Amino acid sequence: MEVVHKIGRRKTAVARVYVSEGNGDITVNNKKLEDYFTTAPLQYKVKQPFSLTETDGNYDVKVNVYGGGITGQAEAVRLALSRVMCEINEENRNILKPEGLLTRDPRMVERKKFGQKKARKKFQFSKR
Repeated sequence: MEVVHKIGRRKTAVARVYVSEGNGDITVNNKKLEDYFTTAPLQYKVKQPFSLTETDGNYDVKVNVYGGGITGQAEAVRLALSRVMCEINEENRNILKPEGLLTRDPRMVERKKFGQKKARKKFQFSKR
């Protein structure tokens, strides 16, 4: 199997994922997964596509991720890995789709509008 490459996004985070056959090493920005995503929930999110498709330890993963915060980055990596798993085996789509792992979460920060304090907050109206 050659290297499979996919992109995942969440908020302003962008993750490029390169997957090849191996023994389960996950490298994020040239660091081990445990060193980059230090909390257990974030590590669980990243590994979720593998655990659902029961392919833990079958693939080596190299990830380049930038932008956004740590949670957005973890979810961007999860989307990219889910897309890769579908490309490797089309039957994985039936497993990942009901869990919502193939849907790009569209929620982003709304831009600030001119003449206002924030995106939706306005200056207090003054009668006089």
